Amino acid sequence: MQSTNVATAAESSAVEAAPTRKSLTFWEGVAMIVGTNIGAGVLSIAYASRKSGFMPLLFWLILAGCLTTITMLYVAETTLRTKAHLQLSGLAKRYVGNFGSWLIFASVCVNSVGALIAYMDGSGKLLASLLGISPMLGSVLFFIPAAGVLYLGLKAIGRGEKYISIGMVTMLTVLIIATALHEYTDIARAMDGEWKYMIPVFNVAVFCFSAQYIVPEMARGFTDKPAKLPKAVMTGMLITFILLSLVPFSVITLNGLDNISDVATINWGQALGEWAFFSANIFALCAMLTSYWGLGGSFFTNIFDKFNLGEEDRAPAKRRFIVLMIVTLPPFIMAYSGLVSFVNALYIAGTFSGVVLSIMPILMLRGARKRGDITPAWQCGWITHPILQISIVVLYLCSAAYAIASLFGYLPAGW
Repeated sequence: MQSTNVATAAESSAVEAAPTRKSLTFWEGVAMIVGTNIGAGVLSIAYASRKSGFMPLLFWLILAGCLTTITMLYVAETTLRTKAHLQLSGLAKRYVGNFGSWLIFASVCVNSVGALIAYMDGSGKLLASLLGISPMLGSVLFFIPAAGVLYLGLKAIGRGEKYISIGMVTMLTVLIIATALHEYTDIARAMDGEWKYMIPVFNVAVFCFSAQYIVPEMARGFTDKPAKLPKAVMTGMLITFILLSLVPFSVITLNGLDNISDVATINWGQALGEWAFFSANIFALCAMLTSYWGLGGSFFTNIFDKFNLGEEDRAPAKRRFIVLMIVTLPPFIMAYSGLVSFVNALYIAGTFSGVVLSIMPILMLRGARKRGDITPAWQCGWITHPILQISIVVLYLCSAAYAIASLFGYLPAGW
């Protein structure tokens, strides 16, 4: 990656001309990345890897994390080259065309709905185990603050993500230390598993790094300091990788591969004791909440962008409420339809969105470098090499082909 010392005159004038918006701090931007990524994925990857084991999962987390960060930086440069504040579907329409715009929008829909289904399902199970209530009532209790902050917009999401992310990291640190000191923890369990089941885990790992969708939304908050956008992306992704690695490592070394629930913190907390049971599941609820805000917020703004409904932060309250219901109600209904399970929702979403987001950021960046409004101070540099881009596309296409074959029973599904 490379940078120049001074932004061009065009960039400076664009910043001056941009309308006044609610600015994000650097750490609020980082928290949006971490909060969006650390959601249902971190709770499900231990279960998704219960046949393959931890080491194949770690391999995919490293690879998927690096490749996703690269494509996020492609999106970051594309947004920095564009004067208008567009979401992914808007950027795709401008630089790729209508087909690319609809493809990106479909990816946003599938990924967001898949995630929100998982959050509705998972939050209900967690609150049922914590409070002794029905899972559906638990989902309703989760839904109220989740949808409420989503309605309030970008700044509320950024602040909520920042404070809750600090709490999540604190709780997680305590749980990991307690696991390391527990008498039944066995590091050798991290080596268990069968590598032949490793390929399906890739798609869940991809879903765990699902914050590509919020990069344009973050760019709105970094209008006054655009050079901090890529730095926030890279910092947030590094913290995400550390957390995504430590959670399944702790769960697997404590419980073993044969005793992992689809919402991993339930078994994790039970194994450590009553205090940990509550701590682990409160962490899980926070993780789902912050990720709900990140992905739900992206879906929310993409609907406004795609259907030319105006700027969502300035739209009439009635219009915002209608779009909010479109985003939040279908996942709640589908979570209790019995048609989609917690992990399968993430697997399907990760497969489809992974393919789209391996190809579209490359095409958008190429278009932005030819037809963009601004030459930004920061640019991607060597990570745009054609060999690297071809490798990214081939890997995700092969993963999608495996996913389709496994759904029809021709290859192992992994769990």
